[in-house]
Amino acid sequence: MQTRDTIFITGASGYIGGSVAQKLVKIGHRVRGLVRSKENADSLSKLGVEPVIGDLNDVDLLIREASMSDGVINAASADHSESVQALIKGLAGSFKPFIHTSGSSIVGDDVRGSHRNESIFDEYTPLVVQKLKQPRRNIDLMVLGAAAENVRSTVICPSLVYGEGRGLNTKSIQIPFLTENAQKQGVVQIVGAGLNTWSNIHIDDLVDLYVLALSKAPAGAFYFAENGENSFEQIGSAIATRLGFFNVETLNPDVAAQLWGVPRAHYSFGSNSRVRSVRARQELGWIPKNASAIDWILNEMPI
Repeated sequence: MQTRDTIFITGASGYIGGSVAQKLVKIGHRVRGLVRSKENADSLSKLGVEPVIGDLNDVDLLIREASMSDGVINAASADHSESVQALIKGLAGSFKPFIHTSGSSIVGDDVRGSHRNESIFDEYTPLVVQKLKQPRRNIDLMVLGAAAENVRSTVICPSLVYGEGRGLNTKSIQIPFLTENAQKQGVVQIVGAGLNTWSNIHIDDLVDLYVLALSKAPAGAFYFAENGENSFEQIGSAIATRLGFFNVETLNPDVAAQLWGVPRAHYSFGSNSRVRSVRARQELGWIPKNASAIDWILNEMPI
């Protein structure tokens, strides 16, 4: 990619998309970002991002923006097939880069916090995808298949992301949810024994991967993003220490599902998702710098 290339980003007001947008602005790209509200549009403008007001259902707008850009990053939804199809259509035949954001819950299991699964996946191992996550995996495969339409398509599949976002939304999903829930309940709550383990990645290292992939990823590339892993018992204990609480409450998975919903309780917080970023390191020379979500929780996490 050349300086001042125009990059269109969906989810530009979100945690990942907003962080990537700020990095691209900082290194000299022109960034156009999809936003749904006038308020977010005004806020994005102040951060150097040109707002495009619309949503993922505005197919004609997405096709037009993609066709006018030098590259596209989809960070709005991993599960919205129609918008991905539109972005591919706008880029078809151009060999411009298209990065789609997935998530390592595609290889999540359903152990409900009971144990650590010893299965670890990288880009070269067959993936075991739960039925609930197969539609997301199908979108991944559609993006990878866009290479046949002369699109330099890439799927980045982050694991648990932590750290302060650099855009409008500074909070990720899993650790902030557990922290805010603990502040409301007066105790850190985890699903089951919390022995289930997730790989994790700091937002700054993840952003670096997006920038490298824009410039260097070959067509049809799939990259996991991780640099370390922890069980939810470890994460919960670190949150408790940071908040000054004395213990961690282990919720019955059925109770957690009633409180938080089944997808969140059983998959976001009750599953294993252990992955390794072999290809990104080998192919792109990606070198993540942050290796401990626990250290971040204990020493840097805002409360």
